[in-house]
Amino acid sequence: MPRRLASRLSLVGASQTMAVKAEADRLRREGRQVIDFGPGEPDLPTPEAAKQAARRAIDDDFTHYTAAAGIHELRAALA
Repeated sequence: MPRRLASRLSLVGASQTMAVKAEADRLRREGRQVIDFGPGEPDLPTPEAAKQAARRAIDDDFTHYTAAAGIHELRAALA
């Protein structure tokens, strides 16, 4: 049985994030310098320390959302 999309889906507009990216790409093609505030897609490799920290977090099951105020130990270290 084929799936049908909900009719209310037609109320969803185009992605504004992708519209900003398309405009930034267009301006770049024109040779203009652009500070892109579109989707976060890094154009450089992930630092090894960040990769190791991510692996540690997964191994330690530290994969849930943090409190809205942030991680207490991190806030204390930065204070």
